[in-house]
Amino acid sequence: MLRRIFPAFALAAMAMALSGHGTAAAQEKFIVVQSTTSTQNSGLLDFLLPQFTGKTGIEVRVVAVGTGQAIRNAANGDGDVLLVHARQAEEKFVADGWGVKRFDVMYNDFVIVGPKADPAGVSGMNDAPAALQRIADAKAPFASRGDESGTHKKERALWNEAGIDAAAASGSWYRETGSGMGATLNIAAGQNAYTLTDRATWISFANKGDLEVLVEGGKQLFNQYGVILVNRDKHPAVKADLGQAFIDWLLGPEGQAAIAAYKIDGQQLFFPNAAK
Repeated sequence: MLRRIFPAFALAAMAMALSGHGTAAAQEKFIVVQSTTSTQNSGLLDFLLPQFTGKTGIEVRVVAVGTGQAIRNAANGDGDVLLVHARQAEEKFVADGWGVKRFDVMYNDFVIVGPKADPAGVSGMNDAPAALQRIADAKAPFASRGDESGTHKKERALWNEAGIDAAAASGSWYRETGSGMGATLNIAAGQNAYTLTDRATWISFANKGDLEVLVEGGKQLFNQYGVILVNRDKHPAVKADLGQAFIDWLLGPEGQAAIAAYKIDGQQLFFPNAAK
């Protein structure tokens, strides 16, 4: 009796696997997206991904790290799609052959937040390099992510534009956290320090303490996000078809409308701008 049952069970299991209904087959329909902490911490991906999965059946597994680390991970083949915000580094990623093509997806902006007392006197400014000059002159505490993220890259570019080697003051008024945006904001709140943050993370951040937005609106604070399919010629395991399906959805009418629809307390966090 047992001999008859076992072959029947085995044949049924094999048939399920071959027909695509087995657990192993189902688990294959997923992609890994290397992305930034801002897309994750802001809640955007939690809002977008169920809509994409519901439409396509493709699960999206996100690795949320700083942009620099996300790019390194993707170059190592540890992902199918790259969604980050450091255009120069993204373009180099493609030029070096690691990515197929880069597309604009959405944008928001960076802001400089700081204590309400504002010891450097930067409140109301929109010239970020000039504001950083005042912060450096006042030797007011400034918390830097110091992690090669997109935000950190932008911060360093702003210091360079101001003509200031802030890293030379590391350990004094300039404090490198080596952490993500949320942790850096927590440190800034605890130390009454200034810091640069993307607006989406700021809006979604709960522990603002005595911090408020002091510098915003200048053209130097524009924050563009891009999406790139990892090159299967470099890494044959890349799920190019599934990854491209995600990119197409993100750049298409449904994905762009979903990005625009995501709000916290009535505030839109990201603005879609994929090319028509």
